[in-house]
Amino acid sequence: MTRQTGRQWLFIGATVVSLLIAIIILASCGGVAQTGKAKTQHLSKDERMEWWRDARFGLFIHWGLYSVPAGTYKGERVDGLGEWIMNNAKIPVEEYEKFAPQFNPIGFRADEWVRLAKNAGMKYIVITSKHHDGFCLWDSKVTDYDVMDATPFKRDILLELSQACKKQGVKLCFYHSIMDWHHPDAQAPFWPNYNDTSKSNPNFGRYVDTYLKPQLTELVTNYGPLGVLWFDGEWIQDWTEPQGKDLYAYLRGLQPSLIINNRVGKGRQGMEGLSKGDDYAGDFGTPEQQVPPEGLPGVDWETCMTMNDTWGFKSYDENWKSVEELIHTLADVASKGGNFLLNVGPTPEGLIPQPSVERLQEVGKWMAVNGESIHGTTASVIGRPEWGRCTVKGDKLYLHVFHWPTDGVLQVPAVPGQVEKAYLLADKKRTSLPVAAGDAGLTVSLAPEAPDAIDSVVVLVLKNK
Repeated sequence: MTRQTGRQWLFIGATVVSLLIAIIILASCGGVAQTGKAKTQHLSKDERMEWWRDARFGLFIHWGLYSVPAGTYKGERVDGLGEWIMNNAKIPVEEYEKFAPQFNPIGFRADEWVRLAKNAGMKYIVITSKHHDGFCLWDSKVTDYDVMDATPFKRDILLELSQACKKQGVKLCFYHSIMDWHHPDAQAPFWPNYNDTSKSNPNFGRYVDTYLKPQLTELVTNYGPLGVLWFDGEWIQDWTEPQGKDLYAYLRGLQPSLIINNRVGKGRQGMEGLSKGDDYAGDFGTPEQQVPPEGLPGVDWETCMTMNDTWGFKSYDENWKSVEELIHTLADVASKGGNFLLNVGPTPEGLIPQPSVERLQEVGKWMAVNGESIHGTTASVIGRPEWGRCTVKGDKLYLHVFHWPTDGVLQVPAVPGQVEKAYLLADKKRTSLPVAAGDAGLTVSLAPEAPDAIDSVVVLVLKNK
């Protein structure tokens, strides 16, 4: 008990000093901040969301101390998600902290990570700045429980990723947990069940004011401009919708162009991820490990999904999704007007697992030919045909043919306009394909074999948008 009290007082003293430093820094940068705000504060939601809606495809990265145990604690495999091992194995804070000296990812290369994402056709990266375990991947001035102070690595991971993203034209975004199993004013005292939603910490307000907000200020101010702040852990009892709205307004005040997901407040409907209504905070919905079965006109949403069964690295999780499943999911999400955020969980050495790399490379090969049918598209106007999916851009309908017709005739439901031309997206010459209109819709005559065994795209050019 004495040790815990001492840690709290040391922490409080450190945060007071950090806040004073932050105030001085912000005051000295006031002119620059005001200039940036003046240029962007007039942006409407549609203007803020434009790049995100155009992107359609992003990379999720779950990385932290949990990659060190990699799903195993004291010689036993721990059930559940890799990044939840601190909670699922009931590891005390003092024991979990011992993973920090073992975190030395000398194989980490920010440029390689960003290049892999970009070559896969991804337009943005969302990485865990801080997950539920409380460990920080940047040089935070609010705590020593970060990659610079608590590990032998001594490199600011988020800074290096920020520089690589700017160089390669990829949007950098951060995932940040509202829940914190390490902080004494948050969920640390709830051990052995850090995720006990029936408990409340009387000092949680102090955690928000002296820790959560100052750290988010660091991220937005020092690593931005950011594309998205992607929150999680909002289900705890101490977090409320008014707090979510306050945090949303506070962060938009720091960067008016910022996009923030609906987990900043209490508005999402479980794993379905969609918002309960317009009165809740957040710019887009967050379905997890699932794709909404129906299209959602007028709603911004993003499906996040793992390549295997876990977000954070588990050394023995080999249940990988196939390349076919990943490409079909990407087309399915885009055909319903959503974004697809596909996850990788790097190793403690700083390497993206080879099965993830191979899948991203294969998706990249498909996107190099067919990316036009994903980026900047909107939802299908012909439903979801049995043979595949449809996306739309301007005067073009992109027919994603998963199941190539054996008789060479593609049956297409009625389209909203007259078809001027049809061709295969993989055909650089854009050779016209025969199209015939009938009572049930259109028929497009195709070659016997599909150009792509997974998803061949037929383009219909309409005379009207």
